[in-house]
Amino acid sequence: MASISAKQVKELRDKTGVGMMDAKKALVACDGDMDKATDFLREKGMAKAAKKSDRVAAEGLADVVIDGNTAAILEVNAETDFVAANDQFKTLVKHIGAVIAAEKPADVEAALQVKTDKGTINDEIVEATAVIGEKISLRRFTVVEKNDDEHFGAYIHMGGKIASLVKVNGADDETAKDIAMHVAAINPKYVNRDEVPADVVAHEKEVLTEEAKNEGKPEKIVEKMVMGRMNKFFGEICLDDQEFVKDSDQKVGKYVASKGGKVESFVRYEVGEGIEKQADNFVDEVMGQIK
Repeated sequence: MASISAKQVKELRDKTGVGMMDAKKALVACDGDMDKATDFLREKGMAKAAKKSDRVAAEGLADVVIDGNTAAILEVNAETDFVAANDQFKTLVKHIGAVIAAEKPADVEAALQVKTDKGTINDEIVEATAVIGEKISLRRFTVVEKNDDEHFGAYIHMGGKIASLVKVNGADDETAKDIAMHVAAINPKYVNRDEVPADVVAHEKEVLTEEAKNEGKPEKIVEKMVMGRMNKFFGEICLDDQEFVKDSDQKVGKYVASKGGKVESFVRYEVGEGIEKQADNFVDEVMGQIK
C-alpha cells in the first residue's frame, strides 16, 4: 500500500472540497494516484459537491440547540439566502446542532467526522449539497456546558441571520433569554470590564487622555474627563455596562443582579460575518445562464 502524505491529503481536499478523512480514504484506495482518487470521489456521489468547492458560501443559518446542561450554537453556510428558507436545510442545521451538542467534538474537522445514522456529518452535508444544488458547509460552532444552578438563554433573530447563546448563574430561564435577545441586538464584545484585555484598556485611555489635553483642559479636569469617557467606552463594549434593551434605565448587569443572577458567558453568531463575498455571486451566475 502506498504511503499517503498530509500534503497529498490537503491537495485532494483543496481540489475536491471533501473532508480530510474522505480524502485520505480515497487516496489509500487508489494507491496515492490523485486523478484516480478524484474519480473515486466522483463515483461515490461527491462530484456535485466537489464542483462547488470554489464557490463562496456566505449565506445560511445560525441556530442554537439545547440538550439538558449542554448547548451548541452553530453556523451552517450556503450560497444564497433562498436556501436558508429551505425546510431540508433548516432540518439539516438543527440536526447538526443536536449531534454536536450530544457528541461535543473539539472542532469543525472533528465534527465533520462524527458518526450519524447516514454515515458522518460530512456525508450528510455532501448529500444535502447534491440535492439542494448549492455548496453547504459547517463554518463554526461553540459547545457550552452549565450546571443545575445555571440557565441557558437562546435567541434567534431575523429568521436565523443572528443567533445568541447566554449562560447565567442564578436567576431563571426567562432572564437568560432576555439577555440573549439583548446580545443579539447590541452585539457586545465582552461580558464585563475584567474581560477587556489590559492593552486595549491602556490604549483607549491613552487616546482619550491626549484628546482631553488637546482640548486645553486642566490636569485635574482631564483625569475626570477620561474617567467619564472610559465609562462610556466600557458601556459600548461590555454587556454588564450596557443599557438593557428592554429597560434603558437599567444596566444589564444590574438587571440580572435584580433577578438574583450574574451573566457568565455569551456567544453571538451573525451569518456571513467576516466572509468576503464574491462580486459575481451565485444569483448573477444563474441569471447569466438564463439570458
